Amino acid sequence: MSTAFSAQSTTDEVLDDVDLTGRRYLVTGVSAGLGVETTRALLAHGASVVGTARDLAKAERALTEVRTAVHPGATLDVIEVDLASLASVRAGADAILARGETFDALIANAGVMACPFGTTADGFETQFGTNHLGHFVLVNRLLPLVKTPGRIVMLSSAAHRRSDVSLDDPGFATTEYDPWVSYGRSKTANVLFAVALDERLRGTGIRATALHPGGIDTELGRHMDPKVIEAMRASAAASSPGGAQSLRKSVPQGAATTVWAACVAEPDAIGGRFLEDCNVASVNDTPAMGGVKGYALDADTAAALWTLSEEMTGEQFTVPPAAG
Repeated sequence: MSTAFSAQSTTDEVLDDVDLTGRRYLVTGVSAGLGVETTRALLAHGASVVGTARDLAKAERALTEVRTAVHPGATLDVIEVDLASLASVRAGADAILARGETFDALIANAGVMACPFGTTADGFETQFGTNHLGHFVLVNRLLPLVKTPGRIVMLSSAAHRRSDVSLDDPGFATTEYDPWVSYGRSKTANVLFAVALDERLRGTGIRATALHPGGIDTELGRHMDPKVIEAMRASAAASSPGGAQSLRKSVPQGAATTVWAACVAEPDAIGGRFLEDCNVASVNDTPAMGGVKGYALDADTAAALWTLSEEMTGEQFTVPPAAG
């Protein structure tokens, strides 16, 4: 599938002439970066947004200018959800479910990157627990509110190319911890979750997809040594035909694939697929940059990860009735 959009496209270019009046979206991680821009773009085109954030005060500060430019008739609400605590995830989901308002799409944007080793409130390795398990529970709990047709958009990363998931040692109990291996595992898990979810929901008219937003300077890299960042950029640039500049995006460019997936792309074209630069990515199992690793789309691994995730979180999920 090809589109008129590219790596340089921005959110407003993707949504040009798109009227989202009457539509509602959930966006996790609205206190900085891509979450703020995704929220701004959706609101500016008429949609209403429910955002989630671990720190509500920080989110309100980040959304101050966004609130002043809300499209007439659109609304913005922020709910406290700490993805590193399943108690917080469940409480936030219950609060949203209690409202009974439906969504056109759930956008799983929040995450952490390259953290020192640590654990979540539930004892899970921080990156796997936050990036995957937190969203696994939140998205599944909110599925009864997703309209038909509807979409689930998981923000993954090109970093999924660093490592496949480990079904035997997700918490690095027997494996030496490496922050980038951990991040890669969690981002592969995001893709596999979308693959398994799409398979389960396909008959309902709801489709799930995962994407790489691009290389953007946001708070996501707050745990990283600046020297490490520069070394990574140099290494990536050496394997990119366009050099370093071709790998960097502004925040509006970085959020463009998200709004394209949630609002513009044909659902059947993106369901169960991996997206980058406002297009469906091809499978690329070579060392070259770009594309999606085959292991991230493997249906058997996706099903096994689903089972493991249910065991780890203590919840089992079935396909809910469509919200209509």
